Amino acid sequence: MKNSRWLSVYAAAAYGFLHLPLAVLAVFSFNSSRFTQWEGFSLTWYKAAFADTQLAEATVNSLLIALAATLLATAAGTLCAYGLWKRNSPWITTSLYLSLVTPEIVMGISLLALYQWIFRYLAIRLGMHTVILAHVMFCTAYVVTVVSARLRAFDASLEEAAMDLGATEWQAFLRVTLPQLAPAVASAALLVFITSFDDYVITSLVAGVDSETLPMVIYAMARKGFNPSINAISTLIVVALGGLILVSNRLEKNEAER
Repeated sequence: MKNSRWLSVYAAAAYGFLHLPLAVLAVFSFNSSRFTQWEGFSLTWYKAAFADTQLAEATVNSLLIALAATLLATAAGTLCAYGLWKRNSPWITTSLYLSLVTPEIVMGISLLALYQWIFRYLAIRLGMHTVILAHVMFCTAYVVTVVSARLRAFDASLEEAAMDLGATEWQAFLRVTLPQLAPAVASAALLVFITSFDDYVITSLVAGVDSETLPMVIYAMARKGFNPSINAISTLIVVALGGLILVSNRLEKNEAER
């Protein structure tokens, strides 16, 4: 009982250390003062954040990039996981997981070098397309990881039975395997969306002047000086992405119970 009590205290302290800064951020986003001294409840900074055209444009860019990266990375990652499940290749699997442990700054610099080399031969510049490609590159491994975990518990005889009944391999995948993978695919898609929307390091290296994302703008505003609008927009981001994380965890839990 004593050990259990101390473990609860330790867990509470750990959660407080992780989430107390976010709670303070949320509280002062409703403060009428520009400073960290409470003067009264107000929605002033939320109104200012919504009226800021730079924040609005950056939010649209972030949403478009995240949606495009989610669609492309989810499709590519699901097919990749299925291919690795059908024909196991340890070397390819290991190379995919390499992107999960590579520092973002290294990945961003390598992508920038690749783009600069390509730009010597093609008349293209940095922009939203380069950001989307970069996000697809490092998000695909997340999809492969999540979908592969579900495929390890999938009964391959279901596909074999479908093909015995006259279905082609592609039809068996679409009508038998993919519906079984749907919760895992949806969970992976939510994870990709959150990761893409949040990314700053890689995005800042491969984005063009007309493709600034919301994290980039927030960082630029913070460097210029304290702006309470940052508290408001950051609180909205935490709440929105936190909701997506809860949905993703719920999908994973339902998948585990099946």
